[in-house]
Amino acid sequence: MKQLLDTLWEDYLALTPDAKRLHEAFQAAGEDNIINDHIALRTFNRGELALDKFVEFFAKFDYVPMDEYHFEEKKLRAYHFAHKTDINLPKIFVSELLLEEMSENVQAICNSLIEEADAHIQQNGLMLPSMPWRTISAEEYLSLRAESEYAAWLATFGLRANHFTVSVNHLTTFKTLESVNDFIKSSNFELNQSGGEIKGNEDVCLKQSSTMANTVEWEFADRTMEIRSCFYEFAQRFNIPGTSELYQGFVAASADKIFESTDVAA
Repeated sequence: MKQLLDTLWEDYLALTPDAKRLHEAFQAAGEDNIINDHIALRTFNRGELALDKFVEFFAKFDYVPMDEYHFEEKKLRAYHFAHKTDINLPKIFVSELLLEEMSENVQAICNSLIEEADAHIQQNGLMLPSMPWRTISAEEYLSLRAESEYAAWLATFGLRANHFTVSVNHLTTFKTLESVNDFIKSSNFELNQSGGEIKGNEDVCLKQSSTMANTVEWEFADRTMEIRSCFYEFAQRFNIPGTSELYQGFVAASADKIFESTDVAA
């Protein structure tokens, strides 16, 4: 599992230079205990890419699906996965786009990618990170983005981590998410303001914040465009009421706003 996580991390860093700069800023502030709380992946709900296929894939690494989440407005379903025995390994949040709820245009574009992915995965197996379909055109990207930023991002970037997450609970220099956010802003990084700078609270046992995704020059099939890539999240977990056990799940209302970290700049 370590090799898979390391590969996903290196791939993520290549698209997210802010993550490296943030690490360096934290270290310069005396913070060396940067532990990953979770990563997140996006997929489609059809063929070899369906969420249940990821259940089979992660089972090989002794990861099992825990809670299920639904995002009606964004037309998504998700699981978070956790390791069977090692609570120190990061959780993995995988969401799938419910294509049957999308327009015929979106389905047509995405189905063509899924057909390519199915052929690739049936021959080579599911691999992470990977780009199991062709490079889409900027026209296709814009067409998808008009209806679903999620679909546009996934069609563009493929099967890779769209964010890693710093566990605030493990930090030694910064004790609260509020102090982390203040540091991030003072270091000139942009925070996601959708739903407020901090999503969640102690009542739901989880607070989250995130940077806005890096902007990158992306080479589509027909031209180059500046778009959002990946972002960095920060999570602080609290004890389940009446226990000494940290909450290990996610809050759908908060995650809904975290998804918007990859939204196009206004």
